[in-house]
Amino acid sequence: MEAPPDRDGSLPADASGPSLVDATREPAERRVVIIGAGPAGLTAGREIVRRGLRPIVVEKEAMVGGLARTETFKGFHFDMGGHRFFTKVAEVNKIWREVLGDEFLRRARVSRIYYDRRFFHYPLRPLNALLGLGPRQAVLILLSYLRWQIFPHRQEHTFEQWVTNRFGRRLFQIFFKSYTEKIWGIPCSELRAEWAAQRIKNLSLKAAVLNMFLKPRRTIKTLIEEFDYPRLGPGMMWNAVAAEIRQQQGEVRLESDVVTLRRTGRRIDGIVVSAVGREEMIPGTDFISSMPVSELVQKMAPPPPAPVLQAARRLSHRDFLTVCLIVNRPHLFPDNWIYVHSPGVAVGRIQNFRSWSPDMVPDPTKTSLGLEYFCTEGDAIWNTPDAELVELGKRELEHIGVVRAADVEDGCVFRVPKAYPIYDAGYADSLATVREFVDGLDNLQTIGRNGLHRYNNQDHAMLTGLLAVRNLLEGERNDLWRVNTEQEYHEEVSDLPPRELAELEAELGQIFDKLDGIALGSAVGALTGVLLCLATLILVFKGGDDVGRLLGLLAQYFPGYRVTAPGSLLGLAYGVVSGFAVGWGFAVVRNAVLFLSMAILQRRAQLHLLRRFLEFI
Repeated sequence: MEAPPDRDGSLPADASGPSLVDATREPAERRVVIIGAGPAGLTAGREIVRRGLRPIVVEKEAMVGGLARTETFKGFHFDMGGHRFFTKVAEVNKIWREVLGDEFLRRARVSRIYYDRRFFHYPLRPLNALLGLGPRQAVLILLSYLRWQIFPHRQEHTFEQWVTNRFGRRLFQIFFKSYTEKIWGIPCSELRAEWAAQRIKNLSLKAAVLNMFLKPRRTIKTLIEEFDYPRLGPGMMWNAVAAEIRQQQGEVRLESDVVTLRRTGRRIDGIVVSAVGREEMIPGTDFISSMPVSELVQKMAPPPPAPVLQAARRLSHRDFLTVCLIVNRPHLFPDNWIYVHSPGVAVGRIQNFRSWSPDMVPDPTKTSLGLEYFCTEGDAIWNTPDAELVELGKRELEHIGVVRAADVEDGCVFRVPKAYPIYDAGYADSLATVREFVDGLDNLQTIGRNGLHRYNNQDHAMLTGLLAVRNLLEGERNDLWRVNTEQEYHEEVSDLPPRELAELEAELGQIFDKLDGIALGSAVGALTGVLLCLATLILVFKGGDDVGRLLGLLAQYFPGYRVTAPGSLLGLAYGVVSGFAVGWGFAVVRNAVLFLSMAILQRRAQLHLLRRFLEFI
């Protein structure tokens, strides 16, 4: 069994990690090349310069930040995707504070779901949801939920099966199907259940009971309702990290596209980058890459074996573009973002950047919105001219009822390729093949969301960068592919020690075990029969004018019983039978009450899971 992550979110050394160069090599002899200037690559670069080395970071785009960059248009700042800064990884939080400090704002989290021309509070509020859906729909949702609790899918291979088993098919179709298929571009029946299982660990009844019992004994820092955010967007963070690397004599080269990785056997010798119309060879002793691992493999020379190349080509991504609109109105809605679950419009999510940070909007009389369209590079939406996309955004905003198209005074479009690694039917086998080859290289590590083809958040991407540097310079053997697999990603932090948590879990497991009615009835019956028999015999031996007057009253309930020697045997029999009935009946009633309590707790757990799950899709 694999060891769990440390409490601070880091992973223990693991002998299953990639083979690396000798960590004892003198620093002056090392030349570290980092591919990609997103959160993972820049975190690795910052860690390396702080240890006295001078890495070279190459980035094919014209700015740093990768998927967490901040674009600008006419002085307005636009966050590509909406990046909240919250984490349970202490080292990551420390980096954020060291780099930006007071530039962070504490923001209230406000969001809603748009479905069937109505807005629903998110997290869901029962009365709001009931009024929005109507009593008929609410009853149908409940009936659907009960049906799938009684007759669930026997196996959960797909996202559709995973959600349906937990919430019922009707709720799946209302709150999951349309939005999820917008994101991924494939039917939910083809999307693997691993994605849902990774984003939200499956809640059990035991987890729900633990959650109830632990409330008085732990400190919860709520990160769902509030989060931190850089004053000018996430790009502010990564511009500052890039500046820090340069100040320490490291290099961050922009618009430098990697075209080839030259290798000799199991070692990478250098990379060839294309910049300003010419190619340059950059040699190195160690390489860390956050570029898509599928592209990384395909750009190697000589190429890997054919099965590895075929597997790399089968790994796919989902892209998106943001239509950024400047609206000539100061206040539109309070939400940070709105999830658009309606299939009647193509937009998937609407960001309100003034609610993220007022400083993102330079003119207080205006508002800036980001309309996210999920697509695939080269498809109809991706290839639509910017002007037409701006017009589409205007129409859809008016259709939803957020703003009149006439109030939109300007707009632009930013495209984000390779945003989401796709978990389709064959991805696991293909990734395993690619990983086996990459892990066999002596001086290359892959990090970040795309480097590992894993739907990691910003903080987990940063963690892979930190652990890669530890592998490189401290001789650790952290398995970077495990980051955010064993680690349960909650938006809350518990201060209860892991050992105490395990002990309490074991205790609760015993408390809530089902009683065996036969065993309890037999035990109570045997004890009752023996006691009644002994009591009768004691009174008989004691003798007297009125032997066992009170005990003799049992004859009203036990026909034929007398306080006599023969009566003691009949009392034994009656005691066994009546005691068995009482014990068995108590077990039945207790188990029934426990079952009802469990059903209520499970329902609460499912609602809590729904709240957490919607947070991440």
